Amino acid sequence: MTTDATLTTEGIAPRGEGRVLLIACGALAREILAIRAFNGLTHLDLQCLPAILHNHPERIVPAIREAVAKYRDAYEQIFVVYADCGTGGQLQAACDDMGIEMIAGPHCYSFFEGNDTFAARDEMTAFYLTDFLVRQFDAFVWEPLGLNRHPDLRDMYFGNYEKLVYQAQTDDAALTEKAKNCADRLGLAFERRFTGYGDLTPALRGL
Repeated sequence: MTTDATLTTEGIAPRGEGRVLLIACGALAREILAIRAFNGLTHLDLQCLPAILHNHPERIVPAIREAVAKYRDAYEQIFVVYADCGTGGQLQAACDDMGIEMIAGPHCYSFFEGNDTFAARDEMTAFYLTDFLVRQFDAFVWEPLGLNRHPDLRDMYFGNYEKLVYQAQTDDAALTEKAKNCADRLGLAFERRFTGYGDLTPALRGL
């Protein structure tokens, strides 16, 4: 399996096999591959864009348009495994324009928990981490915000949050301890929720 560091900065290229190409965020690679293997979804191929686009939502739509243009003729169908992800509706508009479908939801935190369940919680003071983001906490949170150089900025960034919610896709005691440490570093209460893969599984099985 490709390393998290590679998924963060480079992503992964498709194998060139299967009828349906998934264009996904690198932060979802392990989960998508697990769902594909467990359900025998051998008709699905996977391309992951660099996960660090999570921190630069303005780059997501151009990157997806480029990938669709590159691979469209090689597959019967393309499915985008990004939620809106901070694009302000621009990704949905681009997918509509290109005639392709995308997974429903405002972001991965929502579809991992289940979009209906997440919306019903209406949490405004929770900061969310997934398995991938716990493993890559420094690369996605601590360092981009400059907290490695200026830890005094922590309360400015996180003063309005009350808790860190770790949405666990897997049962991993070491990862849970790491998530607790992330909460401690941010000065937040800690809550672990086992979500599994949420709405991601039926979305992929339905293709």
